[in-house]
Amino acid sequence: MKTFVALAVSIVLVSILFCSMAIAVPTMPADLQMVQPDLSLPKELSAFFGKWEWISNPAEFFIIVEKINKEKASLYVWRSGSWPQGTPMGWERIEAKVIKDRGKYKLSYDDAEYTLMGEYLITFSASDSSQLRRAP
Repeated sequence: MKTFVALAVSIVLVSILFCSMAIAVPTMPADLQMVQPDLSLPKELSAFFGKWEWISNPAEFFIIVEKINKEKASLYVWRSGSWPQGTPMGWERIEAKVIKDRGKYKLSYDDAEYTLMGEYLITFSASDSSQLRRAP
């Protein structure tokens, strides 16, 4: 019985430790071009640059801000899993507008809006909101 309990506990611990490694990060788009923000950009705006992720079974959402300036940002958005009907799955290239509202920068396209809150990228849309974290 002790052997069985030890084995069961070992399996649970290994599962917990390696669970995050089991989530497949999508293959990056072939034409992805990460362009470092110009040094003259305010740090609050250049902080959008980079890779962001949100994973909540059964849905996954990745955003790459590959280029950003004072007027616009080039994004790659990747979705998989359970999303509302008509939502494109896989990679989608999007150009977002940069907006400064009440002293805070936002990226906006269609009905979605992104803002930074501490170390998180917060998304707001007509249907929901999500909190993304930086991806490696």
